[in-house]
Amino acid sequence: MSEQSLDVDPEVLRKSFRSAMGNVAAAVSVVTTLDDGVPHGTTVSAFSSLSMEPPMLLVSLDRSSNLLSRLSVGSIVGVNVLAAHHDQVALRFAGKGDDKFVDVPWELENGAPALLDRHAWVALRVASLVEAGDHVLVLGDVLDANTSDHRPLTYWQRTFGTHQPF
Repeated sequence: MSEQSLDVDPEVLRKSFRSAMGNVAAAVSVVTTLDDGVPHGTTVSAFSSLSMEPPMLLVSLDRSSNLLSRLSVGSIVGVNVLAAHHDQVALRFAGKGDDKFVDVPWELENGAPALLDRHAWVALRVASLVEAGDHVLVLGDVLDANTSDHRPLTYWQRTFGTHQPF
């Protein structure tokens, strides 16, 4: 095994890393919270199960996220794993603005905005916020979780799709 140079052009590394991560299929979710009675949310694909004992979930939010600015330890957060037919919902919540919930059916569940007709739902209480590069990891204790029969919305090579079993 040959030793490779550690002198990598940061721009080349950024592009190759982005390309590599684009080749990893990811579920798409809208992460939500309620702040002074107003629902807020953003689209994310970087979330994962963190622990089963106790049940915990990890969500990665960009430091500049409007949603992140509304969270603190103890906040209630909803992770709405989107169904395959929610590509337009994913795009809406990926954008900026305060009117993301207009014409998107939702209800309050476990203290967080829950989108209707979703693939899965996980309600969290924020346990800690961990700085990590240009993102903050939201580590949450699971309060509730449920699923539906809808296929999941996935993101792969900068396009939406869904899982197709063999």
